[in-house]
Amino acid sequence: MDTGRGTVYAATERESRPNRAWSHGRIVGLDMARWFALVGMIATHALRPVEASGHPTLVHSVASGRAAALFAVLAGVSLALMSGGPRRLAARDLRAVAAGLAVRAVLIGLVGLVLAALETRIAIILTYYAVLFLLGLPFLRLRARTLAVLAAGWIVAGPLLSLMVRPELAARGLPEVNVASPQLVDLARPLDLLVVLVFTGWYPAFTWLAYLLLGMAVGRSLLDRARTAMVLLVSGAVIAVGASALSDWLIARPGVFTTLGVTMASPPARDDLVSTLELGLNGTTPTGSTWWLAIDSPHSGTPLDLAQTGGCALAVIGACLLLTRLAPRGFAIVFGAGAMPLTLYTLHVVLRAPGLLDDDAPTIFWLHVLAVTLIGSMFRALGLRGPLESVVARTAGAVAMRASARDDAA
Repeated sequence: MDTGRGTVYAATERESRPNRAWSHGRIVGLDMARWFALVGMIATHALRPVEASGHPTLVHSVASGRAAALFAVLAGVSLALMSGGPRRLAARDLRAVAAGLAVRAVLIGLVGLVLAALETRIAIILTYYAVLFLLGLPFLRLRARTLAVLAAGWIVAGPLLSLMVRPELAARGLPEVNVASPQLVDLARPLDLLVVLVFTGWYPAFTWLAYLLLGMAVGRSLLDRARTAMVLLVSGAVIAVGASALSDWLIARPGVFTTLGVTMASPPARDDLVSTLELGLNGTTPTGSTWWLAIDSPHSGTPLDLAQTGGCALAVIGACLLLTRLAPRGFAIVFGAGAMPLTLYTLHVVLRAPGLLDDDAPTIFWLHVLAVTLIGSMFRALGLRGPLESVVARTAGAVAMRASARDDAA
């Protein structure tokens, strides 16, 4: 989620020349992509995932895993833009930016811990998102090409290392699988909390670092150019389709499906395993066989899952960047929710609290979408920043200024 708008990159673009990618200091295509990510997550929370036949619904098949991945990739884009975009910052400026980003991460994480106490049955992403921000800080100096290479490498290495590490963590009594959203009370067990956020939770930061690095590579690119958008759209689609096709081919090899069934924690019947692979996992795979790395099921965190969902995220961002060039100011208002996703994601979670708009039904889904879209459009039309975005940006900005002042004094 982009929690700030006064980036160095934005200021540079405004001062250099007007272009069809920007509106009032924001890249409209990115806000449009955030709107899609937000609506996709609302869909996974407020609509039933399964048809009467037992197969996943079309909406679930499209949004599950991909919406959250798009959020994570966009987090990397924001991280890059807030640290200079394609322009290399001086070391002194970068230290100040890093201090501000660390504060953003802490504040976003606290919001996530508080929201988890509402018992909404939603896997709150914000706390994991905050850890991703912190993990991204060491990579702020890197250029787009280096970040892209690292992202590609981590798509493969991250899941493999996770598969090796998680049994060792379980052997030491640490959480091997945890589907509950971390809450403030979990701060009393910091090691367990760290293991869940990094390795075993719904959005494990260790493997999801690939999304962040991918997004940072995008954010270091020239996003005001139509050619960049076209490259993102085409390359993302090719990666996504290729990863899915490779997964299907690998799982169809003799004995692979049987191995997956045998190495489940509780070996299921064939139909149960098929359903599990279609509907998705809980952030990680079982550790009994490396063949689990061949699947691309939602929230499985495998190389092919990361490649497929990451490719989809690139394609969506590219398409949004291209489309919004047609009428940036109009699209900026229509998709204004993308300029305040932290506030509106929080509102959505609050409205899913028991007794409020918490049913799984199309009417409830559309009420949530209408609420976040109208509020976002109103705020954007009035030139206002989201309340939580404002608090986070001001606090982080103050810390960054103090860090810069200390460097001046030194």
